[in-house]
Amino acid sequence: MIELQHISKVFNKGKVNEVAALKDVSLTLQKQDFLVVVGSNGSGKTTLLNIIAGAELSSSGKVIISGADVSRLAEYKRSKWIARVFQNPLSGTASDLSILDNFRLAAIRTTKKKLIIGINNSFRKRVQDKIATLGMGLENKLEQPMGTLSGGQRQALTLLMSVMDDTQILLLDEPTAALDPRSASVIMQTAHSLIQQYKLTAILITHNLKEGHQYGNRLIQMSEGKVLRDLNASEKKSLQMQEMYEWFN
Repeated sequence: MIELQHISKVFNKGKVNEVAALKDVSLTLQKQDFLVVVGSNGSGKTTLLNIIAGAELSSSGKVIISGADVSRLAEYKRSKWIARVFQNPLSGTASDLSILDNFRLAAIRTTKKKLIIGINNSFRKRVQDKIATLGMGLENKLEQPMGTLSGGQRQALTLLMSVMDDTQILLLDEPTAALDPRSASVIMQTAHSLIQQYKLTAILITHNLKEGHQYGNRLIQMSEGKVLRDLNASEKKSLQMQEMYEWFN
């Protein structure tokens, strides 16, 4: 589903502030894999996600998605496969538009735009039913501007919006880092449910080792631009929390 072949990324090449963010990283994810990535600041986690999404282009190596070489493909052209949820709840949505309008934009993210009525009763009902699964009461506030919501509410809706279109890959870039513990728990439970329901291939970057231990069927630790550890499903299942803490001591 996703294959990274000898990916390297150098920022400010040839300058005094040159940084090698990724160093010859090779990684293969099968369809419906849920990969969790942990690592210290500066280990290359976000750069890895940016290169998969197309927000950054690699300095060398190839990115293969569903058999297609997308290494030089722009981010918006990869959106037919990929949806992304960012750390900042303000990212990825239009603050001044209503909840319903944001969901409509998400629903046509990868389709050709046509001069037709976008929001009808059927679409409204579909959105209400999805939002009702969160148990936040937001299904009755579809006309409320997205920017008036709390961070947890907005992040939860962003997750639901990610599956309004034909998404195959979900990238979760520290989606709970800016949230309180209760909201973070709701977000991760929602993400896990959506990944299973829609049979998505997913990558979660997190600094929260409890999340890294609880979710996903594969776990990698990055350090200094390289994959330091790569645990498969059975290895991850037998991993103890204390062992993970010791990785960073």
